[in-house]
Amino acid sequence: MAKSIVEKDALAAGNLSVFGESVWHRQWKEAFPISFREKTFYSEEQGCHHRADVHTPCGTTIEFQHSPISLQELRSRENFYPNLVWVVNGKKFKGFKILKHLPDVDDPKLADYEFSHTANLTLFRKTELHSPKPRLLSLSHPELFGLKLTSHYFSFTWKHPHKVWYQAQCPMIFDLGGYFLYQLKQRPQLSGAYAYLQMIPRKDFIKSLVR
Repeated sequence: MAKSIVEKDALAAGNLSVFGESVWHRQWKEAFPISFREKTFYSEEQGCHHRADVHTPCGTTIEFQHSPISLQELRSRENFYPNLVWVVNGKKFKGFKILKHLPDVDDPKLADYEFSHTANLTLFRKTELHSPKPRLLSLSHPELFGLKLTSHYFSFTWKHPHKVWYQAQCPMIFDLGGYFLYQLKQRPQLSGAYAYLQMIPRKDFIKSLVR
């Protein structure tokens, strides 16, 4: 079948492989043994087939997602695969920026505080949650002074997010390019979950799944 003009342009730009999938998608699959790739399963309950990009012998399924998907599709895949990991091409994200190192969000010293939902790294006391203007505290405030920053947790901003990714129940990994990946994490808070990133070396992520 002849390729459309759109497909030809995408190939020329390096966005599609000869099989119609993104080059990013294909390169990720090639990081795993051939025997792990393109595994097809049938769901009796859903009455349809699911084709996993990668399914490891230990039972982990990896879905490489180049484009946004619907919440319905996300739920369908998560309900079917018992141990799913999402890897999303974040190089296309608009208005996405990694900001600052964070302290350990589960540090007992932070039990009485909530992170503010702002670009600045500030917190406020839970006792002031319902105040019209809770006082925002920086890490240099005497109450918080001494908290150590981690090397792997980061705050970030995303002006135009694909909100479906925040609904994922399975691990959500963003590939922004380079040697590191970033897992989307959320700290439960009374004021609403605080989203942050955990940095993971790309080679360690792959090594943990290729055994």
